[in-house]
Amino acid sequence: MLHTNEKIIKHKVGLLNLAEELGNVSQACKTMGLSRDTFYRYKSAVEEGGVEALLEQNRRKPNFKNRVDPAIEQIVVEYAIEEPAHGQTRTSNELRKRGTFISPSGVRSIWLRHDLENFKKRLKALEAKVAEDSYILTESQVAALERKKHDDEACGEIETAHPGYLGSQDTFYVGTFKGVGRVYQQTFVDTYSKIAHAKLYQTKTPITAADLLNDRVLPFYEQHKLPMLRIKKCTKASKNCKMTLTNGCLSTILNVLTKAKCAAEERRWRHLSMENKSGRRSL
Repeated sequence: MLHTNEKIIKHKVGLLNLAEELGNVSQACKTMGLSRDTFYRYKSAVEEGGVEALLEQNRRKPNFKNRVDPAIEQIVVEYAIEEPAHGQTRTSNELRKRGTFISPSGVRSIWLRHDLENFKKRLKALEAKVAEDSYILTESQVAALERKKHDDEACGEIETAHPGYLGSQDTFYVGTFKGVGRVYQQTFVDTYSKIAHAKLYQTKTPITAADLLNDRVLPFYEQHKLPMLRIKKCTKASKNCKMTLTNGCLSTILNVLTKAKCAAEERRWRHLSMENKSGRRSL
């Protein structure tokens, strides 16, 4: 009796065990829906190499004759860090000017082997090199890093320093429940700790957005003695809740909106917060 926990070969071992138990190969093959040739092939493999021999063997062998010369591969890797913003075609053209001849597809294959196939990964390699070797950046490298920073900010990837530094709030449509109607989920996520708070509502209004903050979020941070500094509003309902919250306990929280309006809105809400502290209410 053979035993294995490998799901890939469990049915093969099962065929051999069934034939041994029944004492009839034909009946076992008929029951398992396999041919006698398959049974004897499995049996021969087990006799020669044990149960492990039933694993599928990859017959593909790498053809190292087609591999790019190691010296050229090293040049391509160094150029990817030197000019991370260049694509495979431009990299091929620039290297040809320096006397290194390699096709764009060859550049791509080298990038894949070294985990450099896209702009972000090449920038990550550049940052690692700077951290290790105190590498002095060129103008093009500085421009590439700044471009990545702007792209991250535009896509909502904002650096945070501690829990409560920045929270993100959004409204999601869950579905229509029988006897209830439309159901929406107000969601708040701390962008540093990734702790989330959620609550279901039948409407998507500024009041529901404010209720989640007052009922779940702020008590949680007060319990752990953490300040909530900024909240990024993603939907219209959440953005409008600043009018409700300014007169309440959230007057000191800054609302971070879109990239174009962020600075102006932040200055405005700083001004409103200062007025609230001095005793004047602002709408």
